[in-house]
Amino acid sequence: MPLVVSNECRVGNVILHQGALWRAVKIAHVKPGKGGAFNQIELKNLITGSKLNERFRSEDKVDKVSLEQRDYQYLYEQDDVLVFMDQANYEQIELQKAFVGEDQVRFLHDGMIVSVESYEERPIGIALPDTVVLEVVETEPTVKGQTASSSYKPAKASNGMRIMIPPYMSEGERILVSTETGDYMRRAD
Repeated sequence: MPLVVSNECRVGNVILHQGALWRAVKIAHVKPGKGGAFNQIELKNLITGSKLNERFRSEDKVDKVSLEQRDYQYLYEQDDVLVFMDQANYEQIELQKAFVGEDQVRFLHDGMIVSVESYEERPIGIALPDTVVLEVVETEPTVKGQTASSSYKPAKASNGMRIMIPPYMSEGERILVSTETGDYMRRAD
């Protein structure tokens, strides 16, 4: 693992600190009136999800870790286990639903390609595509004249998720939804 000066650490970098893997979430360079400058870094543990605020002096070095990323295809769910297949060698891995996180599990569908991050052959997490295509399965009917305003109406998507959509849309339409926020983005092509 390369040792880098703490000033070179960026948001999203993974470091080895106190014997655990941490992802930098927020970084602030602080130069107080007295004393030397330092970096205030908010870290998130990749295994437990706990957070930690740490101060590194400008000359301190941190162990920057490179995670291996491979494409996997989501196959199916069995009880509390999600099964993925490696696109390169067709080997299957099983990940617990709790490990993946409920906010990401709701977007998984058969055949979806996700990126699995690993460290020393051990899965650390998954990265979904930025957007997914969902179908509107239930919504209120369009009220004439309502399309002129910028209001949104509630709808239920094909994955069971509640979402706010423009008033002119109806059941059966395909929409693009952000996997990061869960918000409607636009109509799907």
